[in-house]
Amino acid sequence: MPSTINFDASLLGGLSPTEFLRDYWQKKPLLIRQAMPQMQPVLPVNDLFALAENDEVESRLVRQTKGKWQLSQGPLEDFPRQKKDWTLLVQGVNLHCAAADALMRRFDFLPNTRLDDLMISYAVDGGGVGPHFDSYDVFLLQAEGQRRWQISAQTRFDLMPGAPLKILSNFCAEQEFVLDPGDMLYLPPQIAHNGVAIGSCMTYSIGFRAPTFEEIAREFLFDQAERVALGGRYSDPSRRPVRQRGMIDSHLIKTLFEPIQKIRWNQNDFADFLGRYLTEPKAQIFFDPPKVLSPNRFRLLLEKKTLQLDLKTQMLYHADKLFINGEPVDSDADMKILKNLADKRVLDRLEFHSLEEATIRLLHEWHCAGWVTFAMESQT
Repeated sequence: MPSTINFDASLLGGLSPTEFLRDYWQKKPLLIRQAMPQMQPVLPVNDLFALAENDEVESRLVRQTKGKWQLSQGPLEDFPRQKKDWTLLVQGVNLHCAAADALMRRFDFLPNTRLDDLMISYAVDGGGVGPHFDSYDVFLLQAEGQRRWQISAQTRFDLMPGAPLKILSNFCAEQEFVLDPGDMLYLPPQIAHNGVAIGSCMTYSIGFRAPTFEEIAREFLFDQAERVALGGRYSDPSRRPVRQRGMIDSHLIKTLFEPIQKIRWNQNDFADFLGRYLTEPKAQIFFDPPKVLSPNRFRLLLEKKTLQLDLKTQMLYHADKLFINGEPVDSDADMKILKNLADKRVLDRLEFHSLEEATIRLLHEWHCAGWVTFAMESQT
């Protein structure tokens, strides 16, 4: 895999993306000191609290009192006053904060199909969520304050009974690190870890999608079930009287099974499903359509401003098919331009001159739905 254009080598401790993927990705942990030098939080703590109060944002409050764990699900209305032993977790901050999204996009040497979200963990002294393991890769970036991390490659994952979180009951630390702002720890799946705040701190978790095969199979079959179109209805004109009325007879089984055997799908059907599934917004996500612009006004703004995907918009493509927010794109629009938009998430005004009418109409439709927006300032 080639390195990302303008890739900052400090992000992976001097490693190129190729070297990192070859030697560490899904293989072993990597501690990177000053992965992001002069790190500053992308969101003030008060703004993080405000997000946790929003019913469109997934949030959790974790407290530990006398060895017992407590979990409160958001939206949250108030926060503890004590200065020890609690943690606020806010998922999907990249969907609501442009700076968080930009930070997550620094990991764009990995495909958008794998990037999940940026979660912020704010903790007071002693705060944490207990020793646990994840089934996906994660980059743990220290944004503010300090956090002590302990990790282990143990293979036993017995859970603490009765706990509201999946906390390991037999955690045995093998390595320990204290992370300062800008430091980052990469952990592959199944590496047990425990992070505890030293004073108040903020940690950013850049997580990755890793659906189970069972999850994908269930979703695919459910998707295909909605698309089944079989004509006909069961009939038995040659029926004779029966003595064993409780028996499922072979004629019924054979007659109903024959049309089901005709149901077929192929890899292209599955790819189309993945396009819709992987771009489907999460249940709590809603778009805020802007004031509707006339087609002419929209064209004028395209000449002056950068058009970008809304933070909540997911856009992917496969071969000559494109998907946005769970929907396939059925249009005569320029797929080369749209694929470029899916890759870069922006369409600058220099590209406007090559846009065909069908492409402009489609982008205008997306803008009216709130799926694409104009950048705040004009390009010069």
